[in-house]
Amino acid sequence: MKQDKSQNRRTEGDINGTKARKEWHAGITDAKTLQLLEKDARYFFHQALSTPCLDVLDNCNGAYIENISGKKYLDFHGNNVHQLGFSHPKLVQCLTEQLQGLTFSTRRYTNEPAIRFAEKLTSLLPSDLNRVLMTPNGSSAIGIALKLARAITGKFKVVSFWDSFHGASLDAISVGGEAVFREYMGPMMPGVERIPPPVTYRGIFEGNESKCLEHLEYVFAKEGDIGAFITETVRNTDVQLPSVEFWQEARALCDKYGVVLILDEIPIALGRTGKMFAFEHYGIEPDILCLGKGLGGGIFPQAAIVTRDRYNNFSDISLGHYTHEKSPLGAIAALTTLEIIVEEKILHKIAGDSLTMCTAMTILKDKYDLIGDVRGRGLLWGIELVTNRDTKEKAIHQAEQVMYECLHNGLSFKVSAGNVLQLAPALTISRKELKDAIQILDNALYRVSN
Repeated sequence: MKQDKSQNRRTEGDINGTKARKEWHAGITDAKTLQLLEKDARYFFHQALSTPCLDVLDNCNGAYIENISGKKYLDFHGNNVHQLGFSHPKLVQCLTEQLQGLTFSTRRYTNEPAIRFAEKLTSLLPSDLNRVLMTPNGSSAIGIALKLARAITGKFKVVSFWDSFHGASLDAISVGGEAVFREYMGPMMPGVERIPPPVTYRGIFEGNESKCLEHLEYVFAKEGDIGAFITETVRNTDVQLPSVEFWQEARALCDKYGVVLILDEIPIALGRTGKMFAFEHYGIEPDILCLGKGLGGGIFPQAAIVTRDRYNNFSDISLGHYTHEKSPLGAIAALTTLEIIVEEKILHKIAGDSLTMCTAMTILKDKYDLIGDVRGRGLLWGIELVTNRDTKEKAIHQAEQVMYECLHNGLSFKVSAGNVLQLAPALTISRKELKDAIQILDNALYRVSN
């Protein structure tokens, strides 16, 4: 299959420098919007995947974001922070109340909100996953997890997957598998071994996860000094779902070779896949779990790692301290997020939503030859567009057309890997809103296909 090698870099995010983006900008007529977009372009740092900005937002609530002209978009992207939807009233109230009291906790002191959060989080996790470290963002959680794995094993080498994303800091891109984030960055952190991921469509191990496991064990055995295996339990951006058998065997290989298993669930935990934690689908446990994104309820930036009791034995070294390590506001945001997921029975709701999505996605695939594959679980779904189902050539131009057609009609989502429409709505979305979004997508696919 002939393939444009430049497309191999398109593994994360939208494509911003195209004719379609320029046409979108040209279609903006509101004077204030144009003025603010010009100022944004003037004062903020420019880089791929985020600039120029699409629109100017004024409000966000529930499943919607709203621009300053009053146009609403159902947000099926949300930067993976909107498990509770936007501006959940209980979370807003709890944060407002906390602002009237302890707003900051100086490091070396503790506070009740932080303790209550850690207690709640660990109560939801199995066995001895009882030790929490709060971090200001997901990349910091990944960095701490990598350092802890070195301390545990005495080994610095790491195995990760190509096309994985673990954050944008230098240590995170060192173990990540997306080339676009390593452009011009020079020497990376040493000791990283990447292997192809166990994808089910278009991948090098397509339809044969055992080959991926063989490769993983080969690296473990040949290197002999691998300390950690870091991976997304479920690949978020283009929605790759390994089998139960794959994960149970991978866990067994980590045990066999003394490798610490770090599961990055920063974008996919807290109900996104239908379970509180994605690893629960597979009957396994991580040695270190990384959380973030929606942990702050879509309002406050908050992340954390959780690890085993037996790894809490490094009082003689400092793995990393953070100014906001036990932020009362971050703790209240995270605690309230967990409480809302439980109290509102969101996991039970997602079971029904997942069936709705599965049925709708199957119908769309049968309806449009443009769709090569659909895959998902819970409220995380990917639609992979191809120009030909036999050759599976990426339909990159068509994916962008579908995205902009949907944006015009009030549905926002991310395009990943150049041709995968990633659909990740708020977990609190109503069934009607979900069906409205599917109809917008259906109409866009029809227009692009005809």
